[in-house]
Amino acid sequence: MWAASLLGVVAFAGCALAATHLNDNFHAIVEGQAYRSAQPTAEDIAAYRRDYHIAAIINLRGAAPGQQWYDAELRAAKDLGIRHIDFAMSARTTLTRERSLALIALMKAAPKPLLIHCKAGSDRTGLAGALYMAAIAHAGEKRSEAQLSIRYGHIAIPIIGPYEMDQSFEIVEPALGFSGS
Repeated sequence: MWAASLLGVVAFAGCALAATHLNDNFHAIVEGQAYRSAQPTAEDIAAYRRDYHIAAIINLRGAAPGQQWYDAELRAAKDLGIRHIDFAMSARTTLTRERSLALIALMKAAPKPLLIHCKAGSDRTGLAGALYMAAIAHAGEKRSEAQLSIRYGHIAIPIIGPYEMDQSFEIVEPALGFSGS
């Protein structure tokens, strides 16, 4: 019985992950202010600029000069007059309170509308979305934490999944005025 339940959970998670990547995991965090996505191509960036008027990109993968994806992203941003900002973080490393607050300050200061991305748009981008919702949109704890969900491909399982992003949010909750969950 437990094996069938586990298989059902795995199948559901697989379908959810596939669905998020069919649209490059592009979603509004706050319509007209902030959006999230997986690694955008130059064509994606042009479309996001045209359709959503993106003024800045925050790349959570960090600077990677010489990497094709990074160089193409920088070129597209420059050609389209989009401000490009690198903020390196890992989905497998818990952010300190100070690093989370630095990311919040960066998102506050960045021109809007803003596109935030990592590689898959699930984990690091989920934490950034949760921080944006909490600190900038003042959406409340539950709505903010919803940015870290399977809807976007985020599956946090201690030891085997990017649970560190959830831990990062828990660490900064008191600074956001939340008591924690």
